[in-house]
Amino acid sequence: MASASQDPRLDALARAIEDFNGYYIRLPSVRRLSFSSLSVLHTLSRRGPMRLTELTTTEQLKQPALTSLVAKLERDGLVARSPDPRDGRAVLLSLTEEGEQVVRSRHADRVARLARVVERLSDEERAALDGYARLLGRMTEIAARLDD
Repeated sequence: MASASQDPRLDALARAIEDFNGYYIRLPSVRRLSFSSLSVLHTLSRRGPMRLTELTTTEQLKQPALTSLVAKLERDGLVARSPDPRDGRAVLLSLTEEGEQVVRSRHADRVARLARVVERLSDEERAALDGYARLLGRMTEIAARLDD
């Protein structure tokens, strides 16, 4: 039996995810923001206030680059800094209302674009989407625990 890393089903799944991500992450946004900027906004939206050092583990950027990026997002009114109640010397980053609006708008754009794709699927394919969404959500949870 082939090892998991040599399983052709996993290769096919990885390619399908890569191809779909190529389409999905390039959806237009209301504001022209870099992929890294959008990633920071989405991370803060999903995880809540975080320290800059915590963001370096999720954003795959070195601290100086992330510091610069966060400063720009703060100047643009999308991110705010506040004292960390657990450690007065530390700062938490969180989304402003405008930052939340960017995330909501981008999500709405994605839902609308996905709707145009999904309407072209067969009834059976659309029925299967619910199970696939749950499965991908579960895989994301497992992956997040493996990365911790």
